[in-house]
Amino acid sequence: MTERYEWTSVMTRARERRGVALMGVCNVTPDSFSDGGAYLSAAEARARVDALVDEGADIVDVGGESTRPGARPVSDDEQLARVLGVVRYASQRVLVSVDTTSPGVADACLQAGARAVNDVSCLRNAALADVCARHGAALVLMHARGTQQQMAGFSTYADDAYGDMVATVLSEWTAAANAARARGVTTLVMDPGLGFAKNARQSADLLRRTAELVAGAGVPVAIGASRKSFLKIVDPDAAPLERIGASLAAALFAAGAGASVLRVHDVRATRQAVDLSRSMSRVADD
Repeated sequence: MTERYEWTSVMTRARERRGVALMGVCNVTPDSFSDGGAYLSAAEARARVDALVDEGADIVDVGGESTRPGARPVSDDEQLARVLGVVRYASQRVLVSVDTTSPGVADACLQAGARAVNDVSCLRNAALADVCARHGAALVLMHARGTQQQMAGFSTYADDAYGDMVATVLSEWTAAANAARARGVTTLVMDPGLGFAKNARQSADLLRRTAELVAGAGVPVAIGASRKSFLKIVDPDAAPLERIGASLAAALFAAGAGASVLRVHDVRATRQAVDLSRSMSRVADD
């Protein structure tokens, strides 16, 4: 694997180019909340990778297990049957992260060319950190509580489940991050887990306070607001594909507040929004 597709070099180039890295989503699943079933075949998945790269993705996040509320666990063999060929193909064109909580899946994908693991479980299985350390891979560690099967529903969570949102999320995330570091992980990214064990108000509060997350995490912060149900706070009837406007607004806000990575479905639209916003800011400064 060339340095061109290593985490640090990709992040450096992305910051120089537009201030934030764009992580495009490639779900090779039948049941993801927004695009489940759209890229199941090898040809469809490769075409999705090509489109994401051509639209400007710095990272392609490949996942073979849905993380929607209530999603069933997927065996390692089934995940690998879905994603391994996609990872091999994508890693020739772009930095690849694999969206999995399984150490076995992560190990196989890192051997196949992925350079990062996107863990939505907040290191429920500490062996995942061992795999990342062994491969020198980045670990995107997302705040969460419980499994997908235990999630009550989209943006459904008790109002009194948190005290101060930022303080509590950072504290719980830091405990997992320290465990990962103790196992040898050197490159960590913090994701506050919008929509994961959080209701719409709680997710919106975290997004609004992105700058505090950036200041408190001590590592780069990734924000994944794209098409999520909490965005219905501004349009209650909007289906996932009807939340693109709110997704772009969330991405622009997060980038402006110092987020290092935006995980998005709509790469071209997000790139246009971020680039134009930066261009207008420079005009205003002049």
